[in-house]
Amino acid sequence: MAQDTAASAGLAQVLRTGPFHLALRAALAERGLALHRVQYKLAQRGIKVGVTSLSYWQQGARRPQRPESLRAVTALEEVLELPAGALTRLLESQTPVYPDIERPTGRSYRTLTEDSDVVRKLLADLGAPTDGGLHTVGQSERVLIGARRELLDRESQQVVRAHRDGVDRYLAIHCGDEGADPARMTVRATENCRLGRVRHVPEAPLLVAELLFDTRLRAGDTYVFSYGFRDGTAGESSEYFRGFPFPGGQYVLQVRFDEAALPVRCGRFAQASTTAPRTARQELTLSGQHRAVHLVDQSVRPGLLGIEWDWG
Repeated sequence: MAQDTAASAGLAQVLRTGPFHLALRAALAERGLALHRVQYKLAQRGIKVGVTSLSYWQQGARRPQRPESLRAVTALEEVLELPAGALTRLLESQTPVYPDIERPTGRSYRTLTEDSDVVRKLLADLGAPTDGGLHTVGQSERVLIGARRELLDRESQQVVRAHRDGVDRYLAIHCGDEGADPARMTVRATENCRLGRVRHVPEAPLLVAELLFDTRLRAGDTYVFSYGFRDGTAGESSEYFRGFPFPGGQYVLQVRFDEAALPVRCGRFAQASTTAPRTARQELTLSGQHRAVHLVDQSVRPGLLGIEWDWG
């Protein structure tokens, strides 16, 4: 009896404080109803909801938003013997917290890389949805060019914001120079993430890595993480650029050269797509002591942004 009282008290507490997915999970646990049984009871009331959707709702991976989903939540309150409005109130109270969080308007990978078909194939293999649920609000990258003039290493620190609930991973894409061998590249998760699955194909010099967070983000949450790619598998490199499918906040790129391989000139550029002309060109001065150049863009727009150099 004391255990039942404690369970009821716990459910009452989470119904007051939320979030929605925890309240739903607690109610399901207390009633002892399996999801397929809940689905059946909803169907008896004329509400059709898949078991997968119910599972996503209780995990926090999705939130009911469409009118038919909200009707299902109202019916769930009846099925789970909850007070009217107990669950719908939590959805309403969470909605205005970040009213401006939505997926930014972006561009297709087709405009950002010549290997767009391969990128889409690898992302699909990792089960990536069209909307990954994250957009970048700040990013800093350091690229190292080796003694053979090769792209040797790349390290990124990224700040992202979730625009939907339940996001717990990021898929990082590394595009090497022509002739690069992704089978010999390595990936490292250096801060606030763990390395998951890694995918590549022999016919393209690129690699996709899954970086797993230690938490599930809610809409509006920010997250900071760092990762890197060790390359060095191709020949002479003459540029590094990053493709931005979405507006990316601030972006800082630093390219550092080995003392045995210094270019004669460097410059920044922007490009609307891989087939568009390069614009916003600006010469960059290589610092003597640190052998590096950099660019800073305070508000990245969709497209390409990078640094090119000439070996003379």
